[in-house]
Amino acid sequence: MEKRLLNYIAYMDELCEKKLSEDEREAALKDLLVNIGFFQHERLVHLIVTILFAVLMMFSLFCVCFFESIGYFVLAIAVLVLLVPYIRHYYILENGVQKLYKHYDKLKQ
Repeated sequence: MEKRLLNYIAYMDELCEKKLSEDEREAALKDLLVNIGFFQHERLVHLIVTILFAVLMMFSLFCVCFFESIGYFVLAIAVLVLLVPYIRHYYILENGVQKLYKHYDKLKQ
């Protein structure tokens, strides 16, 4: 999804630089709104997953602090290894959707 988003942003960068007719601009706006919807849905799903992993991380750290078991320590490390890429991916999705909002505003003018 990251590659698709970055490719679409590059496409919109090129499109916004061109002088478009009214029909082309309307078609680009419709296409942009559909893609924004797709990326917003993806962003919401990854937000939920990221929050779930953050809560699981806090729970596993709590268990490491109070129960001092090697199993909880391994769980905390495993969750951390998964949490970092989820945060990165959500960051990319969030910033990408914000860029698409700016492109929408440019095309709307």
